[in-house]
Amino acid sequence: MTRRTAPRRGLPGPRHAGHTLAADHLGALSLPVGDDGVIIGTDAEGHPQMIGFHRPAPYDVLLIGGLWTAQVLALRAAATGARVAVETGRTQAWTTLAQAAGAGLECVSLHDVGRVPPTGATVNSPVVVVRDCGMRPPRGRVVSSPWQSVLTLLPYLSPVAPRLLRAATLVGVQRVSPAEAEQIGRILKLSRAESEALPTLADGVTLWVAGRERHWVMTGATDVETGLLGTARRMD
Repeated sequence: MTRRTAPRRGLPGPRHAGHTLAADHLGALSLPVGDDGVIIGTDAEGHPQMIGFHRPAPYDVLLIGGLWTAQVLALRAAATGARVAVETGRTQAWTTLAQAAGAGLECVSLHDVGRVPPTGATVNSPVVVVRDCGMRPPRGRVVSSPWQSVLTLLPYLSPVAPRLLRAATLVGVQRVSPAEAEQIGRILKLSRAESEALPTLADGVTLWVAGRERHWVMTGATDVETGLLGTARRMD
């Protein structure tokens, strides 16, 4: 008797070969073995900073900043083996990245706003959903869940920003106007010095806030990322 296998649903995932490392090379690793974090840059002391997108619980990240930084994070998430689903109203801005990521493997997929299908995220096939839906992103059909994180990009503050700021587990803020900095500071309970620094930030610098934790991070692109995305920029 032949057993029929039900078709799989959800986003297709890349197939990666196993990675090996000689025992005498372990000391060269800058990150703990088994860590699933995405390196987002370095702090003022030059220490690498990471975001752990792959979690057994829902995880929402809000980035008030530029498309360049969101795309770097998407590329690096894909490099860790995650499938990346981009929900966007400007597909043309993501097409080159999607084609280049994964060396031909379908690890970054593009979807119109409100059209992200169920992803089938699992511990062995985590997913990062990037929502690039403008100033007023609608409530997403696909939300964060175990092994599926959601990164929402806001270019600037908007009427929906306070709700998103309060709901996010992690918030990244790049250069904003003084008025926006004041509002963000109130919601995130930033110090006066932190709020006043936000309008002066250089391109590529982000203040990452998780509860009481604060990290100023400079995201520097690799040669490959620069060739694909250009240099760091706040405006698009």
